[in-house]
Amino acid sequence: VVDAATGLSAQDRDLLRLLEGKPHLIAYNKADLLETVPEETENAIYVSAKTGRNINALKEKLGKFAKKDAPEKRVIADLVESGDRVVLVIPVDESAPKGRLILPQQLVLRDLLDAHCTAICCRPQELKATLSAMAEPPKLVVTDSQAFGAVARDVPEDITLTSFSILMARYKGVLPLLIRGAAKLGNLCDTDTILISEGCTHHRQCNDIGTVKLPGWIRDFTGASPKCEFTSGGAFPEDFSKYAVVLHCGGCMLNAEEMQSRMKRVAASGTPVVNYGVAIAHLHGILRRSLSPFPELLKLLDTEA
Repeated sequence: VVDAATGLSAQDRDLLRLLEGKPHLIAYNKADLLETVPEETENAIYVSAKTGRNINALKEKLGKFAKKDAPEKRVIADLVESGDRVVLVIPVDESAPKGRLILPQQLVLRDLLDAHCTAICCRPQELKATLSAMAEPPKLVVTDSQAFGAVARDVPEDITLTSFSILMARYKGVLPLLIRGAAKLGNLCDTDTILISEGCTHHRQCNDIGTVKLPGWIRDFTGASPKCEFTSGGAFPEDFSKYAVVLHCGGCMLNAEEMQSRMKRVAASGTPVVNYGVAIAHLHGILRRSLSPFPELLKLLDTEA
């Protein structure tokens, strides 16, 4: 959005260079202040928030950016068939938002309903009873990452198990990159520094997964005590040279392009990157099992090992 009376600034031109090759549109606002309004072009339109001039036309132009012919992406529906039963294990602890589910849980639940599946939700402590009460085993069990260890012990080996975080990483197109990064967690030592980053800015609880649980699991797994640094929201560094590995949250509040951009920037620096779900599965020794719905990724895991 540009002030029509002022025109493009140097910063605007820098931004446009970053947008080369991506769909973009310049909205010249305050067009009501101009004596003569230039004609719109494919990538520019003159509007007025004050008078409403061309606001609907702006919306129409933005709507055309939608990739209507792109294949529909599914979070979980491509792994199940109509009539299947899926158990969703959802912890409700001090870090859970009050009165609602987090976005990955909502997306998985809705995708299962759209696929005409039955979704059975329970907390980790009710999982055994839930499975015992089922006449037939579920097609799939999906768990929150932080309950991975306990859930894996309660779910029989012949039942497919994965996590919301792994499903979201696949949905956003970054799962193969994260699998490569997981193998580097075992090489950490006391002198290393790791970055633990989250895309949102939620209030951290006393037993927070990013600042408390993950560092503890890493110490238990490696026997080392690397230094941890933390970022959240838009505070994501440009230079990763000081870090031995970057751990990122599932990125449920980031769109696919932003998540891919972050992951690719880290990978381009040569620093391994992994998200919470993949890291936790690896640290608990169940990454292979959690990737069982994706045979092609199991091959990648064998290659990296």
